[in-house]
Formats: sequence, structure tokens, C-alpha cells
Amino acid sequence: MSRSPTRDRYAGNVVWATFVRSWTMNRRAYPWTYFTSTVLAGALTISLAYLAFHAVGGSAVNAEFAQRAGSADYVGYVAVGALAYAFMVRMLLWTAKALITEEREGTIAALAVAPAHRLPYLMGFSLFAVASTGLEVAALSGFALLLGVQLPVPSLLNLALVLLILTIAVFSLSLVVSAVMLYAGEAHITQNTVFLLLGLICGFTFPRSYLPDLLRWLAELVPITAALDVARPLLNGAIDAAELTPRLAVALGVSVIYLIAGFWLLPRAESRAIERSF
Repeated sequence: MSRSPTRDRYAGNVVWATFVRSWTMNRRAYPWTYFTSTVLAGALTISLAYLAFHAVGGSAVNAEFAQRAGSADYVGYVAVGALAYAFMVRMLLWTAKALITEEREGTIAALAVAPAHRLPYLMGFSLFAVASTGLEVAALSGFALLLGVQLPVPSLLNLALVLLILTIAVFSLSLVVSAVMLYAGEAHITQNTVFLLLGLICGFTFPRSYLPDLLRWLAELVPITAALDVARPLLNGAIDAAELTPRLAVALGVSVIYLIAGFWLLPRAESRAIERSF
């Protein structure tokens, strides 16, 4: 059965309208707050790695780290992870908190009866997150370059692939986190717990092989883990199809599971939120 062009155009309008609303609201209300906090947090991570590498580590890493990380450039490894972590946090925040923000503003009931479907609505938030985070990642990259960190310079194709893979992985995770927040009626404890856990187990700033087996297996249940395994070689231009394809399949497969779970959970969480609002 072919899709209706009118329906596709309507979904596109919802995505664009949500993007414009988010962009306008943040430009007027907090033009620098989120930008500054994201850049400062990432800059702190890179700075601490730089100081540890030069002041404590003697500007060298041992052979074990180089073997586990696939690189002897410790600061560069951390810097790429900090950029990916900033992207993950911002996109997860904007997309996962969209519905509970509607509840807090008293508009969740109106949204529930609106004809807009959840997928284009949430994609609008993700589009805004990708656009705004691009500016923050660019600022963070500039800071890393000022410290003399050698960042990879990927081709536009590889950069687009990395962005697409990470976006799919984070968006799918956002749906499940959004349902949990909405069902519990709480956001801060949930989001901070998720950020802390993912920062520990997904391999942003150190190789996961240092973790205990249990945490490594737990990391495999998160789509961002395999997505990050694909993103690092793509950014470095070290493309080995035989090595990347299995991890790409894992990233997409786990993302699909999260997408299905998220779209199953969200209507139930919305019902609970609406009941709570009356």
C-alpha cells in the first residue's frame, strides 16, 4: 500500500513546526544558558584529560591502553568521547523531556487529542537538538584544538554517517526514557541516573574492556554503545567493513527494539500523565 503524499506532507509540517517552536522559544528565553553549560561541561572533561595526560601520565600511555583503545592518543580519545557525550546528553534531554514538559505546562491533554502523531512531533525536537548541538560541538572542538588536541578530520560522508547512526541510537533510547519520565512524573532523577550510567559503561572516555564483564554486557543493551564503536573508526577514516558491519547491525538492531518498546510504552505513560493532571 502506498503512503499518502498528503499524510507525508502533514508529518513534515509537524516536524518543522516543532523545530521552529523549539528554536524560537530557546532563542528568546535562554539563548546562552544551555550552550554555555554544555560547552563548559565538555571543556572540563577535555581539560582534566589533558592535565592527567601531561602532569600525571608524563605525556605517554602504556601499551595496554593503546591496545585496548586502538590509539596511543589519550587526549584525542577522550575529546572525541566528550563530543559524542555532549551530543547524546543534549539530544536525550530535548527529546525525552518533550512530553513531560507538556505535562508540566498543562498541555499534555491538548496534545493527546491533537491530530499530530508522536513520531513527527518527537522528530521535531530531535532536529532542534541536532542543530543546536552542532554549534556546541563546534565550540568544544575549537577549545580542544586550542589545547593542541589532534581531532580526526572525517570526510563529509563519514561525518554524515556518524551523525545518522548516533541520532538513530539516541532517538530510540529517548523514547523509552521519555515513557519512564512521563509514567513516573519525574525527570531530574531519571535523566541524571541515565547520564551517569551511560557515561560509565558506554566507552565515551575510556575503553569498555576495563569494565567488569557484567557492566560490559549491560552496555551491549544500550544502542549508543555499538553506535559509538562504529562512530570512532568512521571519524578516524579507519574503515574496515568486515569489522564495522557486525557492530552497525547491533546498533541498528538494538535501536529498533528500543523504538518498538518506546512506541508501545508512550501511550500508556501518556494515559497515566493525563489521569494525574485531573
